[in-house]
Amino acid sequence: MMQQHLTPGSAWIRRAYAALLIAIGVFLAGGGGWLVGLGGSPYYLLTGLAVIASGMLLWRGDRRGVWVYAAMLIATIGWSLWEVGFNPWGLVPRLVAPTVLGLGLLVPAIGRLPSRANTAALRRRWASPKLVALGGLVAAIVLGSGLHALKPPVIDPIFQAGTQERLPQAIPASAGDASGDWLHWGGDQGGSRFSPLDQLTPDTVSGLKVAWTADLGPAPGGKMGSLEVTPLKIGDTLYVCTPYDTVIALDAETGQRRWTHSEQAADGAASPGVCRGVAYYRLPDPAATGACVERILWVSRKANLLALDARTGALCPGFGDDGRTSLMTGLGEVKPGYYYVSSAPQIVRGKIVLGGAVMDGQYWGEPSGVIRGYDAVTGRFSWAYDVGRPGEHGEPEPGEHYTLSTPNSWAPISADEQLGMVYLPMGNAVPDYYGAQRRPFDEDITSSVLALDAQTGERRWRFRTVHHDLWDYDLGSQPTLIDLPLNGQVVPVLIQPTKRGDVFVLDRRTGQPVREVRELPVPQGPIAPGERLSPTQPFSVAMPSFRGPLITEADMWGVTPLDQMMCRIKFKQARYEGLFTPPQIERPNLVSPGYLGGSDWGSVSVDTDRMVMIVNSNRMPNYDQLITRAEANQRGVGIVGVDPHANPALAQAMLNTPVAADIQPFLGVLKTPCNAPPWGLITAVDLRSGKVIWNRPLGTARDSGPMGIASQLPITMGLPNVGGSVVTRGGLVFIAAVQERTFRAIDIRNGQEVWSARLPAGGQANPMTYRSNASGRQFVVLASGGHVPMGTKLGTSLIAYALPENGE
Repeated sequence: MMQQHLTPGSAWIRRAYAALLIAIGVFLAGGGGWLVGLGGSPYYLLTGLAVIASGMLLWRGDRRGVWVYAAMLIATIGWSLWEVGFNPWGLVPRLVAPTVLGLGLLVPAIGRLPSRANTAALRRRWASPKLVALGGLVAAIVLGSGLHALKPPVIDPIFQAGTQERLPQAIPASAGDASGDWLHWGGDQGGSRFSPLDQLTPDTVSGLKVAWTADLGPAPGGKMGSLEVTPLKIGDTLYVCTPYDTVIALDAETGQRRWTHSEQAADGAASPGVCRGVAYYRLPDPAATGACVERILWVSRKANLLALDARTGALCPGFGDDGRTSLMTGLGEVKPGYYYVSSAPQIVRGKIVLGGAVMDGQYWGEPSGVIRGYDAVTGRFSWAYDVGRPGEHGEPEPGEHYTLSTPNSWAPISADEQLGMVYLPMGNAVPDYYGAQRRPFDEDITSSVLALDAQTGERRWRFRTVHHDLWDYDLGSQPTLIDLPLNGQVVPVLIQPTKRGDVFVLDRRTGQPVREVRELPVPQGPIAPGERLSPTQPFSVAMPSFRGPLITEADMWGVTPLDQMMCRIKFKQARYEGLFTPPQIERPNLVSPGYLGGSDWGSVSVDTDRMVMIVNSNRMPNYDQLITRAEANQRGVGIVGVDPHANPALAQAMLNTPVAADIQPFLGVLKTPCNAPPWGLITAVDLRSGKVIWNRPLGTARDSGPMGIASQLPITMGLPNVGGSVVTRGGLVFIAAVQERTFRAIDIRNGQEVWSARLPAGGQANPMTYRSNASGRQFVVLASGGHVPMGTKLGTSLIAYALPENGE
């Protein structure tokens, strides 16, 4: 065949383009060969060779290079449709970049032939198949996207309980405060996050506007932290805490600051902490008057439990030692920052019940996970539940301490005033990823729901959601308490969402499952020295699971075929056999869901009129690997607060064990998730039937993108989320939570978005709603302050939304 050469003046453009093709082809072929060696798809190797051939032919001015590239594109379209069908997010990394790269062949300096007389004829000879391929590609993307858009919200096979089409009929319940207040972090003691207010509905919410914005700063020394607080509303006042060791009272109608109490260090040098909420208590004597009859309970970053006069913000002198009770008593030696309380206290039967958090993954021997109760009037110690000291509920003797490294309860706590029980979501005995040193009493309550007598601290029951947890599947979500109609009777149940994605429904009187739970076999195999595995794990088989389908190589994602191929290589290098694939030293293991969940501290919300549960969940795997102690020492892995060079983002030291742990999100080279979207969803579940009503991705790509650069694309793809929702009798779900800086209202009937507002910073907090005593308007409030680990924009704003007065 006669070669057709380009004009000499265009040769450098042609050769530059050809060199680019050759370079890309070499990368694809090299990576593709590596992938084939790991047992992966041969597509990238074959495509790399084709692109190299195309580039070499174009370098020589041979028009057959165009034919080769066009053939590669056609083959790529066929392979893509075979592997992911018409899933638009699956097609994007496979087709968009090759198509864009192929458009260079239409540039005259590359595609123009030397003889003007023969140009049109020759161009027709080689352009036709290329244009057909490009047209087919565009048609496939458009058709796939169109079909996807026409579908109802996606339902995954993992929802094993099935689906249903209609929302249950609403039967008004007594849940929620009829006064329009928001008295507890979760709306009520049981954490339903349900409001009986109905001024805002799917028909009226479009008129929602910003009513006021309160600045909860300043941040001392300019050190910004995550603002994750949910306010309380009592009477005409809102109460909030901040990461900067302050509690602030605001006028509920105007947002004007009424008082501020600060526990900040004098020099403001300490780094910001986390405070998700405060608690409210009124003295039980109806005749009581004067200061501190109504009080705000809060834990400072120095682990002091404080009581503040709700009217003035002054410390209550009759509480503890001049308004403060130290939670450090009985903990022994505690390194700075190694014990703190991030969740709001729970108050039940006159007792303030508190868990606590410890620094993750640093060393065996960290502070105790003891649960304690204090008198809400005096602040004096009432009882302790230390799992390592069974039957002993007092404080340790001088010179002694509570049992070290026991499982802790850092997440929000629930309570049942009538039953006199408090319900605690439990974590692991530190560290999370190695458990050979755990004691029988640690194993007994790790990753469990624990029910204690609120007045004595005696254990009533426990339900374990993971046996011998090695995946950081501690319970981060507040147990939600509702009265659920089942089989002709009303059962007081506890709903426990989990990071692993299962939702357990228990009788909160006894801890027995009311939805079937089965022990099923889980992956076994190589583990760390001295470690052990549970052969089975409990699965909630009669409720939808939010762990997502099993991940395959075809699920790997990227912006281009290049980073997608690298994600495939990472996937094939790791061990992955589904949920509970054990960690090991020899190779990485993929943990899905990762430590974001499933569900985390944002928890679920329940419309107790309709018995519909709203779940926002994540599908963000982790890429974990254990490291020998020798390798950890060689890397310089140290513990936070002791080694000045310690970086927990690189590895968890786990000192006093044989291994350290490298725990990373499963990301590609461009810092985008390696698994395909959606990465975050919102789902409605009928609690009476256990079936999914609707399910859809939550959030658009507007504020995220490769290397953390905002793409500005308002395309729904489902984003990672931290925070939760609130549901109302008016039929609305309010939620922010995702990486996108947007606050949304969703119609609970069908999952459709009916209102949204842009936020000045990330919205990684639970919203709340109340009725103003002054105007009678229903307000919806959200903290817009961002989240440091998620990388969302930080801020100090609390924003209230309401319908304008008098229709303005």
